[in-house]
Amino acid sequence: MAALKYAGLEDTDSEEELPPGWEERTTKDGWVYYANHLEEKTQWEHPKSGKRKRVAGDLPYGWEQETDENGQVYFVDHINKRTTYLDPRLAFTVEDNPVKPNTRQKYDGNSTAMEILQGRDLSGKVAIITGANSGIGFETAKSLALHGVYVILACRSLSRGNDAVQRVLGEWHKAKVEAMTLDLASLQSVQHFAEAFKSKNLPLHILICNAAVFGVPWCLTEDGLESTFQVNHLGHFYLVQLLEEVLCQSSPARVVVVSSESHRFTEIKDSSGKLDFSLLSPPKNEYWAMLAYNRSKLCNILFSNELNRRLSRHGVTSNSVHPGNMMYSSIHRNWWVYTLLFTLARPFTKSM
Repeated sequence: MAALKYAGLEDTDSEEELPPGWEERTTKDGWVYYANHLEEKTQWEHPKSGKRKRVAGDLPYGWEQETDENGQVYFVDHINKRTTYLDPRLAFTVEDNPVKPNTRQKYDGNSTAMEILQGRDLSGKVAIITGANSGIGFETAKSLALHGVYVILACRSLSRGNDAVQRVLGEWHKAKVEAMTLDLASLQSVQHFAEAFKSKNLPLHILICNAAVFGVPWCLTEDGLESTFQVNHLGHFYLVQLLEEVLCQSSPARVVVVSSESHRFTEIKDSSGKLDFSLLSPPKNEYWAMLAYNRSKLCNILFSNELNRRLSRHGVTSNSVHPGNMMYSSIHRNWWVYTLLFTLARPFTKSM
């Protein structure tokens, strides 16, 4: 005890609490070290517990790490307009050799994208998100970009895509985001997009097939196909085929297909149990917007399952996802009845 008293370590009850004269700091790459101002020395081990630690995860939203003229790391809080030498992540340190937890983090319908990605450093990853200028696509793009991903917003309207880019940059000026033109109603546009992306010589770690139309009147695309089927499914199908080689070369990589639970309320087989191609791209007199949407979402899931079976051996996984019932995005804008239904359901559904 005399030795502890001499060293100044008897003043605290907790082994995590620093004795007088000591300060906790972090290096630029996140390792924690301890400065003894009385003896003017530093060390990696905690002066009481002897443990080595590092900070966990990314800086909180709105924070940025800088270095002063003396090489000292400091932190800027852009939201509250303040500067400190104390790493805000020191409240969430982990041991150098932590024991792997037995339980997994649980998420539910109230979890946000930022919560799911908390603590993840996705720097160096490249993602393409279709329909990313609004709704679910935009929120996904923003969340990934704020965690270091180089995100390409694949949008039908380049001007709206560029507006979305500026909104992300308004949140974080160092985000890596870019808009590119992709019209899923044109197979030629899909091909041009894939060629333009490949010309950048970038890897592709995440491809999110998110764009969709809902409740639109019957019309044919320039390729002679019913528009809901082509935009929601076939355009994405073609896009994945064109980028398949890049995905495999970038493994581990993943494809995420945004589908819907409404896929359960339709069928694409005839009375004999065989695939009925006329149901996928029906003529005008047999078209019902809701059924067309449901069928396209069923095709999404079948495609995602088969893609995973074929590519998982190459390090590319594929998953389809139901984002939530009647989320209030712009997808319902094509008919006032749908807008009314989505508005009535809004208090009881997930927000963007």
